[in-house]
Amino acid sequence: MLYFLIRCVWVLLIFDSMGCAAQTDGFVRVSKTNPRYLELSGKTFIPVGPNICFARSVTDADSLLSYYDHYFGRLAENGGNFTRIWLSTPILEIEKQQPGRFDQKTEALVDGLVKLAEKHGIRIKFCLEHFRKITGAPAPFPSSVPFDKPVYARVLSSMDEFYRTEKGRQLYLNRVAFFAEKYRDNPTIFGWELWNEQNSVSVNDKTLLLDWTTGMLDKVKQQFPNQFVMQTLGSFDSPKQLDLYRSYSALRGNEIAQAHRYLDQGATLPICQAPMDELTSDAVNTLLAFAPAKPVLLSEVGAVEPHHAGPFKLYPNDTEGILLHDLLFAPFFSGAAGPGQSWHWDFYIEKNNLWGHFARFNEAIKGFDPVAQNAIPLRKSEENNLKIYGLRGEKTVLLWIRDGASDWKSELVENRPPAVISGRIIKPGLPQPKQLSFYDPWRGVWTKGASNEAISLPAFTRSIIVKMDY
Repeated sequence: MLYFLIRCVWVLLIFDSMGCAAQTDGFVRVSKTNPRYLELSGKTFIPVGPNICFARSVTDADSLLSYYDHYFGRLAENGGNFTRIWLSTPILEIEKQQPGRFDQKTEALVDGLVKLAEKHGIRIKFCLEHFRKITGAPAPFPSSVPFDKPVYARVLSSMDEFYRTEKGRQLYLNRVAFFAEKYRDNPTIFGWELWNEQNSVSVNDKTLLLDWTTGMLDKVKQQFPNQFVMQTLGSFDSPKQLDLYRSYSALRGNEIAQAHRYLDQGATLPICQAPMDELTSDAVNTLLAFAPAKPVLLSEVGAVEPHHAGPFKLYPNDTEGILLHDLLFAPFFSGAAGPGQSWHWDFYIEKNNLWGHFARFNEAIKGFDPVAQNAIPLRKSEENNLKIYGLRGEKTVLLWIRDGASDWKSELVENRPPAVISGRIIKPGLPQPKQLSFYDPWRGVWTKGASNEAISLPAFTRSIIVKMDY
């Protein structure tokens, strides 16, 4: 018996040292039943979590791991299970001194991040690259990261050369091969993003980018057969982005259709100045039309100063998290595979202590499986400024009702508190349920209702969840 116990401990230690802890759940994959959603070990997986792409002011390894341990911990405490990290920021850049030569200290640091994610039950989407020029692209605003890669100036003269030549492609594939050897068998890695907002790269011929992406998606997938491979574009904020998003979303090798969209008063698309629920829902609906048989994720979303000049100056006023609430709920209730994935994890979520919104989102959808329910998105507007977003399942209908008179302009610009909505009756046009319940995501309280085709809503501010069981 003693030998058996010693042997078991030895095996567990070996698995832990190999970075295999917490990997028995397997890889996240596209649902076999409904390709618009994801699954993990046969059960629907809804990725919940913000971008935590880089630690803006951290420059040493110990502080970086402490930073991520804190952020992963806060996210996990509130039911989060997902994040995105850039591998090309200065502190995580493995090609520090010479192209193709990989720094061992940085390698150990990335290993440490993966182990922290395993510890907290977080799946990571790694972004492989983000630079837009070889040299001369500094951080766009204080506390951002530079957008160039000077180490490549030793072997390349321009971004055009990087994309056109075999030398450039091989530099990228060598980097991919390095990470594939380490992590292709680790289910903690959700997937690999080829490039952050690739259409923003400085090349003379933009057709290079689509051609490069088309070929590279297949090559990278060969290296990561069990993890997702995908591409991203810049913020969906102008009419010219429409064709780009249509083309990239439809690429066979682009396994998840993603969009970036921000509340941006300098954007040319009017929807980008709309209430947060409307601008996020619109992005999801557009991608669902472009890629109806793929999971759709709003993979970067938040609010910025005009033309992305920095984080939204009104973030400090949003102490209750109205923007975060809307960007979480509206995408999922519009048919996305998960809630919106916020940017500004530090300037906004951490500073305003808004982590509880992730727990409230999870509580609101608890027990509702959109795949098992064969859920279909529904949207309608009621009189008196109520907006209804819903997922109509076979046995349960889940509605998220938003007060249209309360939004970022009324609360953060005009400083008008949200009104209490009381005595309101809605007629969603659905059969009478067997059981009716309500969840107030601002108070974290469930209540029961009387079952009728016309639904009498309890008093609420901003929004409320209606659950109808049949």
